[in-house]
Order: sequence, then C-alpha cells, then structure tokens
Amino acid sequence: MSVETSNTAGRQAYTVQMTLIAAMAIWGLNVAVVKQLTHTFDTSMLAALRMVVALLVLSAIVLWKRCVVRDMSWKQMRTLLVAGVLMVYLNQLLFAEGLQRSTATNGALIMALSPLVSAVLAALMFRETLSLQRLLGVALGFCGVAAVVLSHPGAGLSHASTGDLMLVAGVVSFATGGALVQRLARCLHPLTISWAIYLVGTAMLVVQAAVGSPSIDMGVLFPGWWPWALILFSGVMATALSNLLWNKAIATIGVARTAVFLYWVPVFGVLFAAILLDERLTAWHLAGFAAVMAGTFLGTRQPASRSPDS
Repeated sequence: MSVETSNTAGRQAYTVQMTLIAAMAIWGLNVAVVKQLTHTFDTSMLAALRMVVALLVLSAIVLWKRCVVRDMSWKQMRTLLVAGVLMVYLNQLLFAEGLQRSTATNGALIMALSPLVSAVLAALMFRETLSLQRLLGVALGFCGVAAVVLSHPGAGLSHASTGDLMLVAGVVSFATGGALVQRLARCLHPLTISWAIYLVGTAMLVVQAAVGSPSIDMGVLFPGWWPWALILFSGVMATALSNLLWNKAIATIGVARTAVFLYWVPVFGVLFAAILLDERLTAWHLAGFAAVMAGTFLGTRQPASRSPDS
C-alpha cells in the first residue's frame, strides 16, 4: 500500500469516526427529546408520528438510490416481518412508555446495554462460545442496570422502576430483531432491509394509534410548532439519517470498531438530560454507569489474538 493510499484511508477513517461521534450525540440528545415529547403526545401516537417521519425519509432515499426489492423469498419476508415487530413496533412503544415513567438519565444508561445484549444474543443464536470474560461483562452490565432501577425511593416495582424495566425490554427487543436480520445482510441491501423493517413497524404503530385514539383532531396531531420541530428532529436526524450513518460506518471501518462508539450514547444522554431537563445525578447513577460501561466493554471486546511467534 502506498503512502498516499494509506493517508487517504486514514483520513476516511477519521472522517467516519467524527461522523459517528456526531451521530452518538444526536442519539443521546434524542433520549431527552423523546422524554420531553411524552408530556405532549400519547405514547402510541408519539411512536407512530416519529416512525412515519423516519419512514418517509427512508422511502425517499430508497427511491433515490434505486434499492428495489427483487426475488425475496418467503423466509426472508417472514424474517423481516418479525424483525419489524421487534425492532420498530415493540421497541418504540417500550421506549416511549418507559421514558414516560422513568427519566432520560436512566434511559440513556440503560441504552448502554445495547451492544452487550446484542453480543450475548448473537452468541446464543449463532452458537458462539460464551467466554468467561463475556459472562463477567453480562453480570456487570445487569448489576449496573439493577443499581439504576433500584435507586428509586421504595425500589421494587415502583412507577419509575417499571419504566426502567420497559426500557430494558426495549433494548432486548431491538437486539433480538437485529440478530434475526444479521443473516439477511448477506443477500439484501442494508437500506432495503431498513426500509422494509420500518414499513412493517410503522404500519403497526399507525394502526394502534388510530384504534387507541378514535377521536383524533387537529389539536392532538398539531399541538404547536415546537413539539413538531422535536418530532422532525427525532424522526429525520436521530432515526433515519443517524441509522444510515451507522450502517455506512460499519461498511467502512467494520462492525467491531463501530460498536465501540455506542459507549458515547449514555455519556451524551446523561449530559443532555442534566442540562435540558434538570435531572439530578446520584451516586447510584454513577455506580450504574461505571458497571454498565465496564460490562459492555468486557462483553463486546474481542480477545487479543496471539501472534504466531509468541
């Protein structure tokens, strides 16, 4: 490899890394944004509106890139259907319902479990060996979440901790869907997969919102310009475009290096929750944050391979 080629690759990797940090900041901010929106919209309506906006953006990009679906088998369609239910429908409902009952700070910390849960589910579903290091990561991660969940007055299944458990369920739902879709990436374009998943999940959310709120009027759909500015930010920037940046980063620097950047989401999420929502941090939050970060690092870190000479 020439020096010029190496420098070009280095600049490209640096650009991707800076773009990823920006995307992680957007995802962290999105937790505070959705928490704020739960005070204005019903949770099912909120999830439907955000996903409709994201689906419209993804549809425009699919048409622009001409990622037409061809020769899809029934097995692939069934997998996409289940993934759409798990990754969009259930995940978004649990995310909105959980944030309504909990705090943006707790939501950001619990979302840090995503790479850990994904790694464990992939190991279980694809029969990979669960090493002692990974098992220790699982234990640390869930101890961290337990510290956050049980930090509320009265602990147990209080109103707030129920929301935390919903957020955990949302993380598991999303990771399970991601594991199902992993095999499809070999034969379908990632943009096509994303569009199909959002189509399925958004359709279900729209139906639930319509059935659950039969007397929808303009005041419910358009409560003001500021809530809709937040909806557009969440749907366009945090959902559609940031996910596309994430997929592009995986293609450029690989999934292992890309996944490391997920550690920035709770950092930005907690920061924005404290600044924008005046949420207070406690020693339990700090302990939970440390345990989740350590557990996620151990649970997703690949063991160093030995050189042939060692």
